[in-house]
Amino acid sequence: MKARMQNPALSVPGAFQALQQLAASVHDVGIPEVTHYLVQLRASQINGCGVCVDAHSRELEHAGEPSSRIFAVSAWREAPYFNEAERAALALTEAATRLADRPDPVPDEVWDEAARHYSEPQLAALVISIATINAWNRLNAVTRQIGGDWVEQAIQPASQPS
Repeated sequence: MKARMQNPALSVPGAFQALQQLAASVHDVGIPEVTHYLVQLRASQINGCGVCVDAHSRELEHAGEPSSRIFAVSAWREAPYFNEAERAALALTEAATRLADRPDPVPDEVWDEAARHYSEPQLAALVISIATINAWNRLNAVTRQIGGDWVEQAIQPASQPS
């Protein structure tokens, strides 16, 4: 496997820092860090971003999440490992990631369920988190960025999403 080019966020001055800053902006509104990682992992699975699936799986592992939860993210509806708030965040993630899959991209029932568990600032943070991971997924998948052992080094010092 070989990347098509260096990650565009590293090639365009200021892009990496801007994406990192946007990702970091969502962490002070009271959403559990693990919820962000679940959202990032699910969007990355949908988008086929190997680097991000690798990174966010490892972040969940470092956060102490059992492998049963990590492995079941792709089948969260059928798995007993997720609470109602996490399920609402995962449903919102799927809808917001697959915007073109239905006439009403984010149905009211998906939004309303998320709003039942999260305040307006938390919903705003979830939407930003979902949009940010989708941006990273597209940068990585389009240019075929490669995960691997280096991801472990990258996530160790920081708990920031990539």
